[in-house]
Amino acid sequence: MAYTDQEMSGRRIFAIGAVALLHAGVGYALVTGLAYNAAKNVYEDLKTFDVAPEEPEKPEEPPPPPPKVDLPPPPKVTVPPPVVTSPVVSTNTIAPITPSAPPAPPAPPAPPAPPRVAERAVQRGGSISDEDYPSSSIRNEEQGTSVATFTIGTEGRVVACNASGASPTLDAETCKLIMRRFRFKPAKDASGQPIEETKFQRVTWRLPK
Repeated sequence: MAYTDQEMSGRRIFAIGAVALLHAGVGYALVTGLAYNAAKNVYEDLKTFDVAPEEPEKPEEPPPPPPKVDLPPPPKVTVPPPVVTSPVVSTNTIAPITPSAPPAPPAPPAPPAPPRVAERAVQRGGSISDEDYPSSSIRNEEQGTSVATFTIGTEGRVVACNASGASPTLDAETCKLIMRRFRFKPAKDASGQPIEETKFQRVTWRLPK
């Protein structure tokens, strides 16, 4: 009895162990197969990409500032004051017309040229000596040479005289004596007619010793 019970207990334990091993194998197979299929499906659905990391864009360097140039100061502009014009008043009055100046009279014709001297005047008489020295010029110690320019008329007399070079008194005395004393044969033109002629005379006045 004890042997039979002991044998049956051993079989039961073996059967239980076999069943347990069978269940364990079946469970392992189920678990392994399901896990493989699930992993395969996940692997097929998963698509991987090699993504290179994006490099950050380098900021553009700003251009260098322009060189500083010392500009001259702006010219000073002077604005002239505004010109104020008075309003134009229209009137009906008519300005008087100013008569224009009369034209200038024509210039007189030039005098005719003096006739050409064909025969010069010849002195007939007259002279000046030391006795003719003016007393006032002697007192004032005036002396010198008077150059007289005189005109001889058609009758042989001196009609005009002008002298200079000495003193006013001596020059005046020279012309007075020439006009008073000098006589000439008048000059003549080509036709033999008497004409005027101008001559020069030097008179030297020296103080008496």
